Formats: sequence, structure tokens, C-alpha cells
Amino acid sequence: MNVVVVESPAKAKTINKYLGSDYKVLASFGHVRDLPAKDGSVRPDEDFEMSWQVDTASNKRLKEISEAVKKSDGLILATDPDREGEAISWHVLQVLSKKRGVLGDKPVKRVVFNAITKRAVLDAMANPRDIDASLVDAYLARRALDYLVGFNLSPVLWRKLPGARSAGRVQSVALRLVCDRESEIERFVSEEYWQIVAHLQTPRNEGFEARLVSADGKKLQKMSVTNADDANRLKTMLDGAAFVAESVEAKPTKRNPAPPFTTSTLQQAASSKLGFNASRTMQVAQRLYEGIDIGGETVGLITYMRTDGVQMAGEAIDAARQAIGEQFGDRYRPEKPRFYATKAKNAQEAHEAIRPTDFSRTPDQMKRFLDSDQLRLYDLVWKRAIASQMASAEIERTTVEISAVNGDSRAGLRATGSVIRFDGFIAAYTDQKEDAAPADDDDDKRLPRIDAKDQLEREKIDASQHFTEPPPRYSEASLIKKMEELGIGRPSTYAATLATLRDREYVTIDKRKLIPEAKGRLVTAFLENFFERYVEYDFTAALEEKLDKISAGDLAWKDVLKDFWTEFLTHIEKTKELRVSNVLDALNEELAPLVFPEREDGSNPRICPKCGTGNLSLKLSRYGAFVGCSNYPDCGYTRQLGANAADAEASGSDEPAELGNDPHTGEPITLRTGRFGPYVQRGEGKDAKRSSLPKGWKPEDIDHEKALALLSLPRDVGMHPETGKMISAGLGRYGPFVHSDGVYANLESIEDVFSVGLNRAVTLIAEKKANGGGRRAKAAALKELGDHPDGGAITVRDGRYGPYVNWGKINATLPKDMKPDAVTTEQALELIAAKAAKGGGKATTRKKAPAKRKKPAAKTES
Repeated sequence: MNVVVVESPAKAKTINKYLGSDYKVLASFGHVRDLPAKDGSVRPDEDFEMSWQVDTASNKRLKEISEAVKKSDGLILATDPDREGEAISWHVLQVLSKKRGVLGDKPVKRVVFNAITKRAVLDAMANPRDIDASLVDAYLARRALDYLVGFNLSPVLWRKLPGARSAGRVQSVALRLVCDRESEIERFVSEEYWQIVAHLQTPRNEGFEARLVSADGKKLQKMSVTNADDANRLKTMLDGAAFVAESVEAKPTKRNPAPPFTTSTLQQAASSKLGFNASRTMQVAQRLYEGIDIGGETVGLITYMRTDGVQMAGEAIDAARQAIGEQFGDRYRPEKPRFYATKAKNAQEAHEAIRPTDFSRTPDQMKRFLDSDQLRLYDLVWKRAIASQMASAEIERTTVEISAVNGDSRAGLRATGSVIRFDGFIAAYTDQKEDAAPADDDDDKRLPRIDAKDQLEREKIDASQHFTEPPPRYSEASLIKKMEELGIGRPSTYAATLATLRDREYVTIDKRKLIPEAKGRLVTAFLENFFERYVEYDFTAALEEKLDKISAGDLAWKDVLKDFWTEFLTHIEKTKELRVSNVLDALNEELAPLVFPEREDGSNPRICPKCGTGNLSLKLSRYGAFVGCSNYPDCGYTRQLGANAADAEASGSDEPAELGNDPHTGEPITLRTGRFGPYVQRGEGKDAKRSSLPKGWKPEDIDHEKALALLSLPRDVGMHPETGKMISAGLGRYGPFVHSDGVYANLESIEDVFSVGLNRAVTLIAEKKANGGGRRAKAAALKELGDHPDGGAITVRDGRYGPYVNWGKINATLPKDMKPDAVTTEQALELIAAKAAKGGGKATTRKKAPAKRKKPAAKTES
């Protein structure tokens, strides 16, 4: 019996069915080792030696693999066919090689397959190879670089820019793209322009539109007509003009299909067409790749989804061409197969493009075996792959040049349109071929029949005002496309990079657009001013190119690390002398539109609106950055830093908005804005009752009634029927809740705080208590992550607010997208450091007793 190691249980289950009883397929559950997030895990002074750590969960899996290998005839490493897959196999082999009596002289083979089908797996088993040392070196170089950048740069941020959580080699450059676009939008100055369109009719009474392209002997561009006077003058001239079709030119053209999907183009298409984010796309694709049960047979439906190659294997092209003939007809199959080459920078094209494993499995046939997400993504992959081998679409583009004459005045207009003469590959995307339309020519309308010298009738002339618009914010799809164009990162890492930016609260997503948070812009501005080289696009792309050369065996990985580390360490050392005042001065200038938004009255936005003499500036606290007055403490003006800074200033942290009086106490109720955002207050002074506005509530929507409701919290719901203790509903740090006798249960929305009844509250508290809520001894660890660099164990636990990492007295809640069993030591350390920076407790680690002072030696007299 041979032991086969793969990454996931789903993949193991599928492959086990193909190989039979002579093989035992086990899952490693991804990487089995990682670099501990502590000083010394990568040691540049020791020729970049690296220390690896196996966590508790991986230890159990490695033990299971070891026991199986002891009893086997050999080991087959069948992890994914990319750099990460090669690294997982290398790690497993490294661990097993150090265990006595496990491997011995048993044969070890490495096999790869691009699709999980019986044929692909059996072919791979028949053609084993050794572990690719160059791919492993590339992995080691990337892992070491990411560690050295993150572990050395993040602490600089914590010290010089409180509230910032981390920086990374690719993460920070992706964030810069988002922030640079936001700066472009802020600097953008809109310009006015006018478009003039004539609605005309042919002699056969068929209507169409033509656009003004010349007047008075001059060509007109988009921005040529910039005011209403010129637009109205031209409109008046056209209102009295005679129109003649001077020429009609019809040009046949062809549109070729796009290549099959790569990782990044699949993520872009799934975002724009299905609304999937990159992480969701990769999760669904992983399931389609690893295997779906279709009528009792488990089979992978698509090829490996982490690839930048655009070419399909020869047998796949033949299968696609056969399917085209059967499903669309011979005319839709070109005479020769199509071959593609990627235009992406640094693409390796080591693997096939993403395609169906069997083109005869159409989306309609697979519908009953797939859930909604799987079907929609499979439909995208199938159509794109089969269309890539279909005939070109034949399109006739028609251009009509029209003259307009009014006395001595002449103008030229142009009408354009297109007609599909043969739909070709477009048929793959449409259910009815005759309805097929050009995918990228939505502005080209089909023209009626127009002959040269036709006299055209005027219906009306439209002159419409327009304004230029700023560049659009990035979506996940457009950001991935830009990163690929620049050669930043690799397609397999884009989903993780974007998830990190969201988890760190550096960006938010609104209507599928990426908006940088104030925290993200501060980090980017800091890095651009003090670590500019390491967020440069060209530098990052050049480093990526070197890493790809390591994969190809053209560069030594330690040489690349040495070149990088020498210069990077110098930058790190320079920051030790950097004063916070220098940082703030630089950020004030870099982020001026964000920090000092223009005021409606035109006054100087850098002068304090409260005292009128102080200068506003960024200030730093352990909670992050805010805007404050230089006359502090005499002037206590503060304002939250963020996208709505102008609104916050308008609503008036210096001039509270009066909402009325409390009906019981007579105290005034006001709406204010402070360094941590808008809030309502009852009364004045230190004892005044305050309540922050809950998430989703805007200052402009707050009235007397809502303010009273907030200030009335917590609200008594009623006595618990079993304990006799009061149940209250309130709004806390982690959102709305109900609480009784030490047990807190979350509510879905702030509205529930005001409406939840006794029965519902009792049920929620009972459910929370059943799941371990309430006052109790510290929960048992879900996962042990080893020791903190400063001593003391780091663990993952479950608490009343969900899972968290614990070190001493510091408890850091896990982000929503982070699963407890997937937390790494490095991630835990970042969470702990961020919580500590916010004042989240002090670690209770055991300290060494101070050494006893030696008694001074007795003086001797000579």
C-alpha cells in the first residue's frame, strides 16, 4: 500500500475513489508548518536560516500521516501543481524525514495533475518526479521576504502611527493604488462641456441620431463646446439647417473571442457579472476543482484555478472543437485551432487556463448537481472556454457622414452603427443566436437603411450639458486587473491581499467600490513619505520578476534576499530617529484634502473654528489619529478623521446642534461630534449622559425622538422568569445586545434594542448560555499557538462575543472572516499587538526574579 498526501479532505475523498484499495489518501489540511511570528524566525545574519513551527492541529495530522507511512510501501506527494503546493509537499517531506523509523529507504514520489479526473490522476501516477527545488526556493524567498517586511515594518507603524495594524510587501502597494485613486478624485476639477445631437429621419421615415462633429470649418472634440452660449448658437443654426447624407461607408470587421480564464480574469468576470468578491470566487472554484458528486461519480468539473496561463492542452482544444460542431454547427468551428499568449506582466504560463474538464458536461446538464454559486461560476468557465475556440463574429460597421447647411453656415454630423452578420463565438453567450449583440459596443446602435445623397428630415436638435467626472474608484475586479498589469503580486494571492485590507479596516466596500478608510490613507501616506521605495509600483514588480526567476532556476534565492535586506535594514534603522512631530508634519501636507476639507464660507480650513486662533493638525492617540487644535488644553476642539470630516465640522463639534430638552429632567439634548465620531448628549459637564450614534445612523437623521431613545439605553425588558433578574437591552462596543445575570446575547440590529420583548430576550439568553455564554471560568483553548516572544502561551478561545486570541490578560477578537482553526501565530501576534496598542490590558507573564545583589568584597588593608 502507498500513502498519498493531498491538501484537502474533499480532494482526498475524490482521489481515493480513483486509486482504489492499494492507496491510502490523507489530507494535510494545507500547510503543516509556518514561521512563528517572533523575532528570529528568519535570521539574515545566519545566511537567512528559517525556523519552522508545527501547530497543534497539524501535529495531529502529521502523526496520522507518519503512522500510515510506517506501514506503507512508499509515499506519494500529490499536492497542488503550483508553488504553494510544492512547498506543502516539501514541508511534509521535511517533517517525515526527521522522524525516526518513518521513511527509511521507502520511495518518495511527487505527482501533479491539473484536473481531478480519473484519467488525469492515473496519468500523473504513471509519471512521477522529484520535488522541484526551484519552486521550493521561490516559496522560501517569498515567505522570508513577507516575514522580514511585515515583522520589521509593522512595529515601526505601531510606534510612529498608533492605530495602524500592519504593513506588507504586496498588501501595502495594493492599498496605495486605492489611496492614490482617492487622491485623484479629491484633486479632480470638473469641467463643463455640451453635446449636440440631431434626431433625424430617412426618406423611409425611419429615425436615427447623429452627433455634431464639425462646425464653421473646425473639427469638434468632446470638450470643444464648453458653455451654453456656444451650444445654443450651434443648436439654433441646426434648427434651421437642411441635412444631407454625404457618404455612407459600411466596413466589414471581425471580433475575436477572448482567451479562457486565468485566475485574475475569472475573479474580474465573477465580480462584474456575478457580484462575487475574490475570496468567494476562489472558494467556489476550489469546490468545482476538487470534485462534485454527479450521479454517484465524484469528479472535478474544472481544471486548477490558480494559474496565469491562457492556453488549453491539445486534447482539451480537440474536445472543445468537437463540442462546438455538435452543439453549434460546423460553421462555428474555425478551420484551425486558436492559440493564445498572455499579455500580463511576469506571467509564467506554467499551467493551463481554467477550463471544464469535459466540454460535454454543459451547464444545463450540471444544473441539478450544483448549488446556485457553483452553477453560475461553472457557466462562466464553460462559456468562456468553449467560446475561445469558436469562429470570429462578423460585424458590419456603418458610418454616415452628414452635412448641415443653413445659409452661409455649415456643420458636419456623424451617425454610426453596427449589424452582426454572423454571431460566431457570441452564440456561446446567448440562448438565441439571433438576439446576440456585441458585448463591447453598447453605444453602437443599429442604423436604418441610409443611401448617399438622401435628404434627411429634422425631428429635433438636443443640446445637453455635461460635466467631466473623476476617475472611478476601484472595484475588486478593476484593482485585480491593475495589479496584474503592473506585475504586483501573483494571481493566487490577490484574494488574500484584498481580504487583508478589509480585515485591517484599511478599506471598506460600498456598492462594490473600494473606499480607503482614514486609517488606510494614514498608513499609505506614512509609507510613501518614509518608505517610498517599498511601495513603488516598479520596485515591487521588479522584485516579483526576480522571484519568478528563482522559480525558473535562473536566480539564487538567498542572493535576492541579501540584496533586498541590506537596503531595507538601513531604512528601518533610520526610522528609529524619526520623531512623531516629523510624521505629523508630513501627513498634514500629504493628506491635506482629508485633514483640512474646504469650508463653505471659504475660511482657512487650517484655523480652529472654535477658538479662531489655533492651528488644526493631526494628533495621535492610542486609538488612532484625529484632528485637534494647537491651543489645547485651552481649546478642546477635536474632530474625527475620516471621509465625512467636512460634514463633521459642519455639524459642529464647536457648536452643538440643539435637539430639544429631556421631558423628565429639563436638560438640553444636543448632537455633537468628537474625535471618535458623532454622539448625542444630555446635560453639560462631566456627568452628562452621552451615547454614540450606532452604525448606520447618520447625524443628519437624528431628531429629538431618536436622541431620547439612545439616551434611555440600557432599556429594561423585564424580569427573567427563572432567575428573577432584570433583562436589559443596550448598545455596547460590539453592537446591540440583551443582558441578564452576566450573560450577554447579541441582537441583529439597533432597532431590536428598542423593540425586543421578554420572550425573545429569554430565548436569546438561553441560547447564548447553552453555547457557553455568561460568567464562567476561562473557556478551554480551541487552539494552541505556542509562546509569545515575551513569554506566556497564545491560545484561541471562544467567548461571549465570539472567538478570540488570548495572551495573558489581552483578549483580541477575531475578524468575522477569520476562522478559529485557521489562525496562525503571526496573525495572532498582530491582533494582540493591535489590542495592546488600544489599551486592551496587560499581559500577565511570569517574569524572572531579579538577580540577588552580591555583597561588596570586604576591603583589605595592606
